[in-house]
Amino acid sequence: MASRTPSSRRTTGPTVLALANQKGGVAKTTSVASLGAAFAEQGRRVLLVDLDPQACLTFSLGVDPDTVERSVHDVLTAGVGLEEVVVACDDGVDLVPSTIDLAAAEAMLLARPGREYVLRTALEGLETAYDIVLLDCSPSLGVLTLNALTAADGLVVPMPCEMLSHRGVGQLLDTVADVQRILNRDLEVWGILPTLFDGRSNHAREVLADVGERYELPVLEPPIPKTVRFAEAPAVGRSVLATARTSKGAQAYREVAAALLARM
Repeated sequence: MASRTPSSRRTTGPTVLALANQKGGVAKTTSVASLGAAFAEQGRRVLLVDLDPQACLTFSLGVDPDTVERSVHDVLTAGVGLEEVVVACDDGVDLVPSTIDLAAAEAMLLARPGREYVLRTALEGLETAYDIVLLDCSPSLGVLTLNALTAADGLVVPMPCEMLSHRGVGQLLDTVADVQRILNRDLEVWGILPTLFDGRSNHAREVLADVGERYELPVLEPPIPKTVRFAEAPAVGRSVLATARTSKGAQAYREVAAALLARM
């Protein structure tokens, strides 16, 4: 990592939240799309940034990555402004899309001075265009995730209510500590977001009870239930708040969003 002294917290511009977990399959992308839609329902101007080369967020919001001409890859590697790649989506949010080209960005950024600050610098150009920016991180702790943590005011860690999902969270928090010490001293962990929760399972309830104490972090409530509704939503390019408005999953994300807004 760079040893550059971090700049002070932004006094203007949007609140930037990163959703990260180095383990895949934790409902991270679903959480970004759903929280973004919930914030938009509350009248906030929301920008979602897809930082995963698999472009799952891009696809799930109805944008075909194969048709994207400019993406977050161009922002990070070619200095293209975020406003030049933004796509408006049906859920009332804007999206900075991703494509498979982003897979090459890690190698391209490695030789670049101040590589961890590229996204932060790009976001500073937004000024007052948005109230909230959500960063959908790739399931790794590489340069792209470091960019997200360096740019963010807060971190939310989606984690399924399964014991094996504890694996890797500790390593992520070690990385967060390094980022706070070296790159972004104002980064705060806003909490763990329990996902894929099955209230009928004793194991899931035990994990939910344990996770906050284990990591000494807030646990966002309510836990996001496990439901097929989340798998159905991307097929029509919308979030679950649009495809199943009254479902328990949609309502849970609305409540989590309200809690996050109260902190903002």
